[in-house]
Amino acid sequence: MAEEKQHHHLFHHNKEDEGKPVDYIKEEKEHKRREHLGELGAAAVGAYALHEKHKAKKDPEHAHTHKIKEEVAAAVAVGAGGYVFHEHHEKKEAKKEEEEAHGKKHHHLF
Repeated sequence: MAEEKQHHHLFHHNKEDEGKPVDYIKEEKEHKRREHLGELGAAAVGAYALHEKHKAKKDPEHAHTHKIKEEVAAAVAVGAGGYVFHEHHEKKEAKKEEEEAHGKKHHHLF
């Protein structure tokens, strides 16, 4: 038992990165990229939901299956929209932190 066991966690954090300063510009770009990917995903899933809605009308024999697929796709599109909103907020927060780190302060009068 002289050796320590390494625990495997869901999220791996490098202890080397703990003391380094945060690159806010890089973080902002990463959130912007994720925001755009989320927008693309939301648009794709929304288009799929419309496709399934059309199929439900055209194929009355399997309309129930198409309706279920449409509803699931619509729910996923709403979730993707929420993810986009979250990443947009994170991007704004990273930009604000970057400005504060460089001494720029916002003075809101109203």
